Amino acid sequence: METTFIGREHELNTFRNLYKTDKSNLVVVLGRRRVGKTHMIKEAFNDKFDFHFTGIQKSGKETTFIAFKEKLASYQKNPLPFVTPDNWMDAFNLLKNHLRSLPKKRKKTVFLDEFPWMDVHMSGFVPAFEYFWNDWAVDQNIIIVICGSATSWMIKNVRDNRGGLHNRVSQYIHLAPFTLAETELFLKSRKVILNRMQIAHLYMALGGIPYYLENIEPGESSAQYIDRILFDSKGKLHVEFNNLYRSLFDYYENYEAVVKALATSPSGLTRDALSITTGIANGGGLSKVLTHLEECDFIVSTSPYGRIKKQSVYQLVDEYSLFYYRFTPHKKTAGSYLSIQNTPKHNTWMGHAYEKLATKHINSIKRSLGIAGVYTEVFSYYHKGTANVPGFQIDLLIDRNDNIINICEIKYCNTDYTLSKTEAEKLRQRIQYFIALTGTKKQIIPVLITTHSFNKNSHSIGLVDTSLTLDKLFLD
Repeated sequence: METTFIGREHELNTFRNLYKTDKSNLVVVLGRRRVGKTHMIKEAFNDKFDFHFTGIQKSGKETTFIAFKEKLASYQKNPLPFVTPDNWMDAFNLLKNHLRSLPKKRKKTVFLDEFPWMDVHMSGFVPAFEYFWNDWAVDQNIIIVICGSATSWMIKNVRDNRGGLHNRVSQYIHLAPFTLAETELFLKSRKVILNRMQIAHLYMALGGIPYYLENIEPGESSAQYIDRILFDSKGKLHVEFNNLYRSLFDYYENYEAVVKALATSPSGLTRDALSITTGIANGGGLSKVLTHLEECDFIVSTSPYGRIKKQSVYQLVDEYSLFYYRFTPHKKTAGSYLSIQNTPKHNTWMGHAYEKLATKHINSIKRSLGIAGVYTEVFSYYHKGTANVPGFQIDLLIDRNDNIINICEIKYCNTDYTLSKTEAEKLRQRIQYFIALTGTKKQIIPVLITTHSFNKNSHSIGLVDTSLTLDKLFLD
């Protein structure tokens, strides 16, 4: 189905600006599997490249070099009888000759997709590419775009390269999942019209990953689609989880262990707790795992209000992984998800998922509050409990530079929300305890974030004057 390209304006503008320069640029696009890196790059250049080659997963040198030779021949107006290169130095020499044959004055574009897969065993790929860029391409008014989903490889060999690519990359572009607003536009472009509760439900289970969202049918509910694509043994994403982390990371077992540990701890875990739970030593290995997962938008780290960075808490925010561990769809059959709607287990998941959905759209919340231009820091807050003060948690604090702190209460509900006497008293106590424990002198303004409208009553007067609904999370 032909669709309109959605979002990615910042990234597309970056490419447009680089194209206008009169110098060579090496651009690296990073992002998790299925997020749409290749599609975005093709859109940026209208799918017109002077050379475009995609690495072949788990291939040998012979297969890779034959494919490279044939792809290069397809870009020649009068194809020459290329000899299959024996190594990457020869392959890049062929590419150099091809690019030299093009008009000198115009900018050339090269797209090397699935870059890590080109690094076949004993092929000398990385040193050959470093030499190709530094010895020739850097002075030729060329844009070379490289990307690949194998995050461990890309970070080790490109971003953290201490050899020929050190400080040579002109621009890193991190492609994040769609926001709610972009998801809505994406679905509309596919003639799928869902209300915002349905879209939120879809997002809370699958996240803003275009590949996960592209097969929903017009007239299909979010629950029907989730059931069909995840729980049906023939569903497109039925075994997606099996390949998700192993395709991105070396020693993927450690990454899955961290994700699993965080999936069962909605409030998050510290490094020390993660080390104990997973058995991964609390050192450089765990640091690498956490850094890579965060750079791929699977987890986030936050420093609880008033605590030092070493006490950061890590939370799993990838919706698909959270949903997978909650309901393990790979063990189910079609119809399973539909059968658990409105059960206590499902409702509990909806509540937690909506909290993460709101937190992920903090920029939309700030716009709705009219503080988009105010410097803010976002925190959580947790008090373990003592003899004098019971334990409590605040999921979202917005600490503002205008001497205000917003304490955000996030409530998922299928209907309009009314604050009960009990909930009002709990909120008042949390505010009082927070002020006493932190010693803050800032004004505390509670914000209630609900799905539908908030019904003000005698319990909310003087306590909650600001409320936001799900619609506000769709502000882009």
